[in-house]
Amino acid sequence: VQLVESGGGLVQPGGSLKLSCAGSGFTFSRYVISWYRQPPGKERELVASISGGLSEPEADYADSVKGRFTLYRDNDVKKAYLQMNRLKPSDTAVYYCNAKWMANNYWGQGTQVTVSS
Repeated sequence: VQLVESGGGLVQPGGSLKLSCAGSGFTFSRYVISWYRQPPGKERELVASISGGLSEPEADYADSVKGRFTLYRDNDVKKAYLQMNRLKPSDTAVYYCNAKWMANNYWGQGTQVTVSS
């Protein structure tokens, strides 16, 4: 089982980044996919989640990112994407992808996002 994040980097305030989360070794479409982040010196927090299963996926967002971030998934390629727009310095963090279904709970290794001028 693997979850691999990519797409992090350094961006100026107001800029955009798209993070990707690639899953392998499990039935990706069943799983709820979430993005968490951990700012420096702070606890990990939930950013966004998107439902799995047969129904049309629905995404939910933390208030701090609502209207700026969009989470979507492509089950055919076993990937989820977090499009981040209008980035702020407060978005600086290590971003982690999480896949959860029943008792199964998987994490990626994280990708650094730094928003700074």
